[in-house]
Amino acid sequence: MMQAPGVNAMLFGQLLRRHRQESGLSQGRLALRAEISERTVSDLERGVSGTARAETAHQLAKALSLEGADRNEFMEAAATGRTADRAGETRNRATAVRTMPRGVVHFTGRESELQVLINTADDDWGETAPICAIDGMAGAGKTAIAVHFALRTADRFPDGQFFVRLHGHSADRLPVDPLDALWALLIADEVALQSIPDNLEARAGMWRKRAAGRRMLLLLDDAISTEQVVPLLPSSSGTLVVITSRKRLAALPESRRISIDVLRPADAACLFARLADLPGLQPSDASVTEIVRLCGYLPLAVSLLAGQLKHHGAWTVADVAANLAEDDNRLARMAAEHVSVAAAFDLSYRNLPADLQRLFRRLGLHPGTDIDAYAASALDGSDLATTATQLDALYGYHLIDEPARGRYRFHDLIRDHARSLAALDPAADKTLAIDRLLTYYQQAAQKADVYLARYTRPAAASVTVSAPLALPGVLNRNQAQAWMTAEHANILACIGYARRNKLHAQLVSLAEAIATHLRICGPWDSAATLHLAAAETAMLLGDEIGQANALHQLSVIRRVLGDYPGQTVALEQALTIYRDHGNLLGHANVLTDLGLVRYSTDDYPDAILVLEQALNIYRQLDERLGEANALYRLGAVFESTSDYPSAKHLFEQALAIYCDRNDRTGEANALNELGAVRHLTGQYLEAAVIHGQVRDIYRELGDRLGEAVALSDLAHARMATGDYADAILMAEQARSIYCDLGSRLGQANALKCLGTARLATSDFAASASLLEQARDIYHSLGDRVGEAGALNSIGTLTLSCGDPKEARRIHEEAHELAREIHASLEEAHALEGIGKCVLATGNTELAIGTLRQALDIYIRIGAPEVGRVSAEVGSLCQT
Repeated sequence: MMQAPGVNAMLFGQLLRRHRQESGLSQGRLALRAEISERTVSDLERGVSGTARAETAHQLAKALSLEGADRNEFMEAAATGRTADRAGETRNRATAVRTMPRGVVHFTGRESELQVLINTADDDWGETAPICAIDGMAGAGKTAIAVHFALRTADRFPDGQFFVRLHGHSADRLPVDPLDALWALLIADEVALQSIPDNLEARAGMWRKRAAGRRMLLLLDDAISTEQVVPLLPSSSGTLVVITSRKRLAALPESRRISIDVLRPADAACLFARLADLPGLQPSDASVTEIVRLCGYLPLAVSLLAGQLKHHGAWTVADVAANLAEDDNRLARMAAEHVSVAAAFDLSYRNLPADLQRLFRRLGLHPGTDIDAYAASALDGSDLATTATQLDALYGYHLIDEPARGRYRFHDLIRDHARSLAALDPAADKTLAIDRLLTYYQQAAQKADVYLARYTRPAAASVTVSAPLALPGVLNRNQAQAWMTAEHANILACIGYARRNKLHAQLVSLAEAIATHLRICGPWDSAATLHLAAAETAMLLGDEIGQANALHQLSVIRRVLGDYPGQTVALEQALTIYRDHGNLLGHANVLTDLGLVRYSTDDYPDAILVLEQALNIYRQLDERLGEANALYRLGAVFESTSDYPSAKHLFEQALAIYCDRNDRTGEANALNELGAVRHLTGQYLEAAVIHGQVRDIYRELGDRLGEAVALSDLAHARMATGDYADAILMAEQARSIYCDLGSRLGQANALKCLGTARLATSDFAASASLLEQARDIYHSLGDRVGEAGALNSIGTLTLSCGDPKEARRIHEEAHELAREIHASLEEAHALEGIGKCVLATGNTELAIGTLRQALDIYIRIGAPEVGRVSAEVGSLCQT
């Protein structure tokens, strides 16, 4: 009884018939050319005798003059049928051909990768076969690079090029067994079927023997592991082996490795424009740039979108870009016929063991952009060592990248795929995973904040103490700052997640834990929004201490933004809550910052009053850090009122406590102010040395605000010693940091310093612009000391430009401001400026009187200007 034809045999028969008819051959003529019987051709076309044996398939392909992709398809169809018909002889469908598949028509970029392949072929590998392993994520174009190289360098391999599909990631095929791959290679090398040994070692030996002394290229495509390819490797140096794989073949150390990343943005745009092939379309078009960005610069995604655009005449590039940007499921759009990006990713995912699949899905739940083993351990609920091993395994599969040691991240499209898979998990599992993650970030951030916080906070009810998780070993301030910097974006992303999902307690606790870091590094605008939201959320929870803490943090940010009225409101609200609860620590903390507000708005008597109240409470509580902070800020007030001895004494007391506590930030703050006192008393060189030391400390600590302050003060010291070029450089650096942080007061200080330096170098136009900008900012902030100082500098500039009348008016405006707030130094500067303006108009007697008023103030406050003004007055009196 005749057996019914199988599907594979029928498909091969149809393919054979099509090629025969296209060649214009009858069955008899084809049989003659192939040196087989006409009955064999007839049976094969009808599928009644299975598919062709390997030798028969080769003879038929030769008789039909098949080449390239057609030959590959024909030989693979024959092998597929044989595998199905001869189950047991070849367990998996393996094919090898002596020609390369069709190359990519619009191959783009990859110059450096191709050069590595060429170098591998050219280099001296001694007696061993040169091997180049190309690995990369699904859709990156690994096979395209390998085939393009093979086609471009065919003349280098006169003894042939072999292409073997190992099906490491195929939807309907298992990975090829090495035994079957060797069988296919030997058949492709025209070894008679009956001569091929049955066992792996013998087949590998035969292949190595046949490859010896020949110059060939062996392309092993889509390998699943090192074990799969090792038996296929020749032993002689003549054959170049190129392997492509989605896995990093780490157990093949003798290979030269090329890890394929996504395309460069410019190359991705060129590829899209070439494939779309629309009149006038340029890679530089904004819509093209947006499309390839949303494709993550992945060649497969770019190709699919370009193909869609090419075959939909009614679509525009802008339509594709807009649809892709608006779609919550970008991957769904990246498909054509049986090819899709999601399916390619899913093949990688399905090769993972169950525990790695679970971790992959849970990583998709992370709201941030990257992750380390600690956070991944919390998210997955596994121990740290296991998670670290699993992350490395996912990295090996090219499902995550490692842009920095120990930190992993998804490609954007793979993240989308992980999230789509995670969406199918039970809701309870996802909730527990996210809760563990947020708890981890809360605990780790609180641990780091211990080394960063500038004062001890009262405990809030919202800050829960959960079961301890594995936490990083943060042992000092530098490590704490480094951890906060690395996790900054992740914590903000988690806070955003908590806000969107109404996880109120987590929002409040995370906002408090990151508060100090946000003050140091910004961005301040978003920090203000965050602390306001935390205050409102804590109020909803009935957590009044948490609300007061958030209001206090809000006040800190409003201060550095120069919003003194807003800061005062937040402080007074927090103070009321702390008083109502009898919380002395919170009360003292707020009083300290309230004293700083009074100082910043030139209300020096009230500043001293509230700071002394805070100091007494801290001493009552034996809260040494708070005591040092209060002393430091009292010193700043006395410095501004020109009581330099008192300021120096207070700064030294604060410095002693900071040093005793090994508080490097406090030490830097106090040292910087001691440097400022030296500057104000004429010790410019000593001041410059101190400010330079402080700048280095702040840089070491990663405190950008502190660094900017020290740079600004260093600029003033350099200017006082006549080093205007260095002063301008320091001031520009300070200004850049202040702009990054959004500190308007800092910007004004830097602008004033720059304007003064430009004035000293006679660059009057630049000086005028800079000083006017500084004056406007000071005025808008309500900083009258700063405004008076800017006005005095503008007055000096105006006099230098030959307008003593206008210069006098400006100095008089500065004098009035300075007198109102008891800013003695600026009052004296204004009087000195007025005296010089009067002298310029020829009224020497009035000029002497005004200069003597300035001299009296300089003498009273111990300012270094005493010598200069005294000499000037003496000179005028002798004339």
